[in-house]
Amino acid sequence: MSPGVSHSAASAANRRATMLALAAVLCWSTVASAFKLSLQYLTPLQLVSIASVVSALFMLGAIIWQRRAGEIRASWQRNYRWYIALGFCNPFLYYLTLFHAYKLLPAQQAQPLNYTWGVLLALLSVPLLKQKLRRQDLLAGAVCYSGVLVIATGGNLLGLEFDEPLGVALALLSTLIWSCYWLLNTRIGGNAAVNLFLTCCCGLPWLAGATIWQGWGEPWQWPPLAGWLGALYVGLFEMGIAFLLWQAAMMTCDNTARISNFIYLSPPLSLLLIALLVGERIQLATIAGLALILLGVAIQQGALKRLLLRSGG
Repeated sequence: MSPGVSHSAASAANRRATMLALAAVLCWSTVASAFKLSLQYLTPLQLVSIASVVSALFMLGAIIWQRRAGEIRASWQRNYRWYIALGFCNPFLYYLTLFHAYKLLPAQQAQPLNYTWGVLLALLSVPLLKQKLRRQDLLAGAVCYSGVLVIATGGNLLGLEFDEPLGVALALLSTLIWSCYWLLNTRIGGNAAVNLFLTCCCGLPWLAGATIWQGWGEPWQWPPLAGWLGALYVGLFEMGIAFLLWQAAMMTCDNTARISNFIYLSPPLSLLLIALLVGERIQLATIAGLALILLGVAIQQGALKRLLLRSGG
């Protein structure tokens, strides 16, 4: 094969990876609005339960389409203890906590706060994975959580008055749960779709138990059609399609750095959709806090350093 043909094929693959990555980012940008709108008709437990069933069925279909169904049994036998632990973390504990935060907070606050999980993951990797603590990790944490403080106080840093402290606490707790989930997930190899399917299946008994327990005090209320549609959307796009699109983009491109920075498009797009679809008036404190959070994430990932090097050279 000639170098020209090889270069052309690589360029085509990178263009396809870019389109897949942008499609995934667009999906992720819609889910904060979907959470908030769906929670008008569903309880957090109803939303996560229905969405998890939808996600499990979608992932099973994707596995069959990929002709990897034979890997399900082998992966379960090899890692069933990890899957049980992961299923408790996600979808059960993580989404219950996150949806309760969205129930209490405006979507424009809950979404940026949840985005801090990447910095927290790096900090937790120090004690749990015995990684070395870098100065940029500390700086990233300081910048990121100053943004959290701006959002949580509505910009009133001197007064330190929190409009909804429980909602803020739950949003930050969800980042801890998600970080722990990914640290546990590093112990499992194999196909990502198979892992997500088995993890989701292991979360369903926890959700069923919580539904039964809640039913003793408050009987299950059949959701309206809008609630079912919202849960269907969350299960398909938040827990399924976006994941597969991003995975395909990562596998298609020749350098993951080409698409990794697209992640930074999701929070601003999400705020725009929250304003248009949910009808929230975006506060200046939210924009300022989100900017600090994104700066903290960029510092942690070294993106800021690369940007400075490019601008200087």
